Amino acid sequence: MPKKILVVDDEAQLVEMIKMRLEANGYEVISAYDGQEALEKAKKEGPDLIILDLMLPKLDGYKVCALLKKDARYAKIPIIIFTARAQEEDRKLEEEIGADAYITKPFEPQALLAKIQELLRQGSG
Repeated sequence: MPKKILVVDDEAQLVEMIKMRLEANGYEVISAYDGQEALEKAKKEGPDLIILDLMLPKLDGYKVCALLKKDARYAKIPIIIFTARAQEEDRKLEEEIGADAYITKPFEPQALLAKIQELLRQGSG
């Protein structure tokens, strides 16, 4: 069974690029383009991991992450925050909302894949 990853970003091109990269590495990919859709798909699909942009329409990534992490059914899903902002206070906030990791944009595809593999191993270990 391939691992299922939910990719959430409002930039469709970026989502497509990540999707192609992940599928080439044997993952099943679901995509969402705003925070509301991200929450619905996370609950419906039960992904093994979520890659979540912070700057999203409808609900921002902080809210989506916090809502999922507060819900016992979804709290165990690792969430990688995808952000163009890497200031110190952002990192603190990301830790507070329970994000498992973060990748800054522009990102290195290998670094993203390595982080995904690491988090999925922890989850199954």
